[in-house]
Amino acid sequence: MQDHIRASLGEAKTALDNLLANPQALASVEAAAQAIIGALESGGRVFSCGNGGSMCDAMHFAEELTGRYRDNRRGMAAIAISDPSHISCVGNDYGYDEIFARYLESHARAGDVLIGLSTSGNSRNVIRAAEVARELGVKVVILTGRAGAKLEPLADVYVNTPGGSYADRVQELHIKVLHILIELTERHFFPENY
Repeated sequence: MQDHIRASLGEAKTALDNLLANPQALASVEAAAQAIIGALESGGRVFSCGNGGSMCDAMHFAEELTGRYRDNRRGMAAIAISDPSHISCVGNDYGYDEIFARYLESHARAGDVLIGLSTSGNSRNVIRAAEVARELGVKVVILTGRAGAKLEPLADVYVNTPGGSYADRVQELHIKVLHILIELTERHFFPENY
């Protein structure tokens, strides 16, 4: 059993080492942080969305901006599109592909930013969210694990973190990237915490 544990941790380490050695990916993470900072500086908000584990990561990201990451500071405007009543209402009336887009139509404004998570880069409801965000003048940041995915041309910032054949390694890299984005945002607004 410990062989499997070591192998799993080794895969995760390799995926992280590959991300660390990719200058384009690091530049994309920096650009994503700048997009978030720019939105918050101008009084905008950060929306996040994803499916399954990616929705959990979107929620985790938003709550660490509205709550806290490491040290106390004022909350920052972030919302994960995860309200069950909204999702079931829109899913029932318009279809599951519209659950994130409809929320953005209702709440997002030019100058806001959307963080869309899709390990495949092809999630139809995240694609629709990105399309609506662009129509509204909302900057689109996409985290995915695939180059050349359908979300790539819709993104202002495309953070590609390939982690292997399965979504779990990609999601592990996504949570690391999301934590870095939170830290960079905090360092900008609350340098005294660092």
